[in-house]
Amino acid sequence: MREIRLNAFDMACIGHIQQGMWTHPRDHSIDYLSLDHWTRLAQLLERGLFDGLFLADVLGVYDVHGGSQDAAIRHAVQVPLLDPMLLVPAMAAVTQHLGFGVTVNLAWEPPALLARRFSTLDHLTRGRIGWNIVTGYLDSAARAMGLDRQMAHDDRYDMADEFMEVAYRLWEESWAADAVKRDRATGTYADPARVARIRHEGRQYRLDAPHLVEPSPQRTPVLYQAGASDRGRAFAARHAECVFINGGPKAHVAGLVKDLRARAGTRPIRAFMGATLILGRTAKEAQDKLEDYRRHRNVEAALVHASASLGIDLAAYGMDDELPGTSEAIRSNVEALRAAAPRATKRALIDRLVLGSRQPPIVGSVDEVAEALIAWTDEADIDGFNLSRTIVPECLEDVVDLLVPALQERARYKRAYAPGTYREKLFGAGPRLAAPHPAAAVAR
Repeated sequence: MREIRLNAFDMACIGHIQQGMWTHPRDHSIDYLSLDHWTRLAQLLERGLFDGLFLADVLGVYDVHGGSQDAAIRHAVQVPLLDPMLLVPAMAAVTQHLGFGVTVNLAWEPPALLARRFSTLDHLTRGRIGWNIVTGYLDSAARAMGLDRQMAHDDRYDMADEFMEVAYRLWEESWAADAVKRDRATGTYADPARVARIRHEGRQYRLDAPHLVEPSPQRTPVLYQAGASDRGRAFAARHAECVFINGGPKAHVAGLVKDLRARAGTRPIRAFMGATLILGRTAKEAQDKLEDYRRHRNVEAALVHASASLGIDLAAYGMDDELPGTSEAIRSNVEALRAAAPRATKRALIDRLVLGSRQPPIVGSVDEVAEALIAWTDEADIDGFNLSRTIVPECLEDVVDLLVPALQERARYKRAYAPGTYREKLFGAGPRLAAPHPAAAVAR
């Protein structure tokens, strides 16, 4: 039987997915500026044998709804927001096994800079870093970088393909495996003949330089990707090792996973589905908790978030108006919305905002939630879940103290971490990418 894998899905901000939960008196999201907040989180997740902490990020403010940033700022909808990469070394220092999947937008910096940061983190975490590859979807981020708007959806993926080509060469080709000597007697730290300059002349990028960091445990970080549009799935099939999929009808999710695995061919891919859990020792306890949490949901904040990720100004539509079928933002979110309701209207969307997001929670006793996750894994062919927070830290304490033992009793969750790097823990093979992944073609 397949073991279920769990990531915590978080963001270095106050209001992440479930908008309004920070107003609950037991919630500690407002402690996000404290390093202790993050180190305690990492230790809790490692106690629960979580595979990783998946950290989201954006580089703009949500100003699509009503054409204004005011509501996003008023309700703390993913703003203010810290740089997630700076949190990782502290969390790695207090854990031994927990992986860290960090979202970084490749659109706004040269490959050499991003490659150096990930190599640095791979060293400092001893091979426990992953990269969620994104190309961005916010025009506000483009304006922050000096442009009028973002690139068209498919053009962003074309740019990303070239970016990855350069990044692979920096991580895998620049330094030979035997380049580092550390020879005190001769004063030779590395053999210059074994360190190559990477030369690239492309449509988007030019480079003539060696990688600045010696080979790290994994070289290329574990590669996540969250795009589920047709172009996004083509990109994932070529590059991603783990894919983050939005929820929705089980048949819809199963179809996405089947398509991804078919496109990837013989290359293994781990599929993680986004989920929100509310569990109790009994079904009544879980329902009571749901009603308690629901009193703190913020519908306006949820519409602000939805407007940005859908690329649709929901303030401009009546409750029963049909929403557009496509956009230049996150196309898979639009597709998921249309798959979840007979008519994609604002009313249908609001009906789904149970806890201030489009993601309906899985609610029930420990046994009911455990069986629900097992059913998703078996029927939709997913490998695990990215669990978004509700009330911090109790939502994760419930998972660690109640759900994990229930899954272990059913032989569907590990009882100890596997040895090795993040990649080795996830796939059971070596620390480096292997053929037929394109990174392996340039490896030294």
